[in-house]
Amino acid sequence: MRDTTAVGVDGTEGVDLTGVSVFVGGPIQHAIRDDGFHQPLRHAIRDVIDAVAAVNGTVFSAHVAEKFGVDTALFSPEQVSVRDFDWMRRCDVFVPVLPVDAAGELMRTDGTHVELGWASALGRPIVVVTPLPMASNASHLLRGLPSVADVTVFDLAQARAHPAELLRVLDKVGREVVMSE
Repeated sequence: MRDTTAVGVDGTEGVDLTGVSVFVGGPIQHAIRDDGFHQPLRHAIRDVIDAVAAVNGTVFSAHVAEKFGVDTALFSPEQVSVRDFDWMRRCDVFVPVLPVDAAGELMRTDGTHVELGWASALGRPIVVVTPLPMASNASHLLRGLPSVADVTVFDLAQARAHPAELLRVLDKVGREVVMSE
């Protein structure tokens, strides 16, 4: 399923995610504000999605499917659970975008944490995109996940400023999965 239109990304020579499926996750319910979806998060997630699509990766994204909160109410909890679990089973890499608020605290995202559990249980590589150092309110389980799963933590500001670096990480971990199948 291709959820985006490819755009150019500088510095991606030699990076080709053809055949690699990337599930991009992150807050939805707690990012919906009275004035619409939290714009900094929307831009960060959109940047990741567009970068993956630009190098021919397949993107699974609830943010795109739900139009960044506009259509969220149209989906039942059962539909979201079945859809997202199916995407997790089908993806090669899970990329949760975990933003912080103005106080530097991780934005609440219950669903993304469930998806992190699914990804680790299913053996999917995880590339967490979040501001570094990780927010002080990150749980022990989130901080300790690399001890039980294949987790890379990538700085959100770096991903936005230099998406090619994130794409090289995704190319490496994604290719390892595809080659082992």
